This record gives sequence, C-alpha cells and structure tokens, in this order.
Amino acid sequence: MPEEPTQRVALLVMGCPKVPVQTSLVLYLSNRMKKAGIRTIIAGTPSARQLIRVADPDGHYTMEMKDLDATIAALAEGTLSVTDSYVFVHNDAGISYAATLESLTKRPVTAIIFGEEAELMTREISFPCTIIAEPAIHNPMPLKRKLEEVAPWDV
Repeated sequence: MPEEPTQRVALLVMGCPKVPVQTSLVLYLSNRMKKAGIRTIIAGTPSARQLIRVADPDGHYTMEMKDLDATIAALAEGTLSVTDSYVFVHNDAGISYAATLESLTKRPVTAIIFGEEAELMTREISFPCTIIAEPAIHNPMPLKRKLEEVAPWDV
C-alpha cells in the first residue's frame, strides 16, 4: 500500500478531448487547486495533454502532467498516491476511468460529466462518487459554476 500523501494531491483525469469544454475546465480546476496549494496532477491521453500544453506553455495554470495509462499503472503498483480524483466524463471510457480510480485509490472521486450524453452517462454510474453534470459542449460556464458551488479547492 502506498504511503499516504502528506499534502493534498488531486488527480485530474482527461479522456479523449472530443468535447471542447474539457480543456478549459481542466485548466480552470488545475489553476484553482494550484492557488490553494494542492499538488495537482493532470493525467490524460496524448492529444488531451497536448491541448493543455499548447494552452498553458509556461505552466501558469498547471503543475504536473502524466500519461493516463502510466498514472493508472502507478496507482495500481502503489508508487503513486492521491487524496482525491476528478474524472472528466463524456463517454463510457470516462465512466470506466472513474470506476477504476475509485477502486484503486479508495479515496473520493468526482465525476465531472459533460457533453450531449451527460444525462445518460450520469445514469450509468453505479459506484460511489460525487457527480457534477451538465450537457455542456462548447460553453464551460454552467459546469464552472457547479464546480464553484462545491469548491473542491477549499475542502
């Protein structure tokens, strides 16, 4: 079992960047957590990470970025430990990532569900997690407001 982190370590998980709101919301959440002193790791697919790198080339809003599969392997092997995870979900793969993280970490998982199928994706979750959902595709503001209501950077 990995040693418990001495500080809060949040994992932000991005899948396929097909839906535009994901990138801006990951940058927003990462920035808020960074300002709050929370070590924040962004794990994603290669294309999702590239979008973040292009949007924040000097790392003003982000801290660490890792390959999604390597991050899951590190959690499974016990070489990485996180205190909470935020999984951006717009398809079945996102639900699988959230379930995997809940199972591996036994720590709080928040599923941030977006896109045209948000309602359907919400109904498919059958494991314990916090759900923040909105059928947002291009406009991140409704989900941003919901994130501000729960203010995970203040917990």
